[in-house]
Amino acid sequence: MAKLLSLPLHQSPAPVILSKTRSLFSYTKPSHLAIAMASNSANPPSPSPSFNVFDSHLHVWATPEQASEKYPFFPGQEPTLRGDVDFLLECMEEAGVEGALIVQPINYMFDHSYVTSVLKKYPSKFLGCLLANPADDGSGIKQLEELVLKDDYRAVRFNPYLWPSSQKMTNKVGKALFAKAGELGVPVGFMLFKGLNLHIEEVEELCTEYPDTKVLLDHVSFCRPPLIEEEEKAFSSLLQLSRFPQVHLKFSALFRVSREKPPYEDLASVLSQLIANFGSNRIMWGSDYPFVVPESGYKGALEAAKYLSDKVEKEHSSKLDFSLRENHLFLKK
Repeated sequence: MAKLLSLPLHQSPAPVILSKTRSLFSYTKPSHLAIAMASNSANPPSPSPSFNVFDSHLHVWATPEQASEKYPFFPGQEPTLRGDVDFLLECMEEAGVEGALIVQPINYMFDHSYVTSVLKKYPSKFLGCLLANPADDGSGIKQLEELVLKDDYRAVRFNPYLWPSSQKMTNKVGKALFAKAGELGVPVGFMLFKGLNLHIEEVEELCTEYPDTKVLLDHVSFCRPPLIEEEEKAFSSLLQLSRFPQVHLKFSALFRVSREKPPYEDLASVLSQLIANFGSNRIMWGSDYPFVVPESGYKGALEAAKYLSDKVEKEHSSKLDFSLRENHLFLKK
């Protein structure tokens, strides 16, 4: 097995040392969920829910009946898994997860009606992450602003495969969207499904030009435990992104990056190096419901992540003082 890479600790900010009773899986809110990016918001703080266990990444979509009556799917994007909010709530209750960030699913493309309806129905349970529309006419910039200011979305997802053919996330519209997110105080989540190596230059350019825009890298940027040169390059690039203070990671969808069955033992070394370079305060857990359900079960996903957290703390005494993160990056603008 190829040796995993690690950057010197001085390339990332000093780790935030928190109480050992807190972890990646728990969050205790301030009175109005005041967070570091609150100063960038166009709106004053408003009350938000308190989460003891928070899932930073999942999706929801309508039942077949709801889809036929009110929330139709984008043609060709009909889901094959059950992903309605009632099923999600059952899964969350069983696992002891109290709140979550709902990421707009590709099944609806840029129609956020269903997710918005869920956010309005359960305002004390869920927060929303919209899907950026990189249309050439710039209409996605207006939609971003409206969903954040009117419907209280707390993050925006960049999917590079939705950009017009041959164009990159660093084109004129992409930069305008990224800058607007920073202005509104919401982080940008990158969904780099085909691999970090294909998009590392775009991510670095955007982070360099717009340091006030917070960044989330979904699913460990799809970096698997490196066994070959290409994977080593990707993982090294991921660790080097720690030099940008605004970059955070989702330790999420572990079934997508592990080569093993739960509890994904091969990710212990990956998590250890992520903490060493980014600091535990820039890492958060996410399930990737409903895709995770047939893989490990929803509860099993949380148990696997907790197992890896405990394993890293036990095997690396220098990290015993690290908490694996209070989840407040996007809880209030």
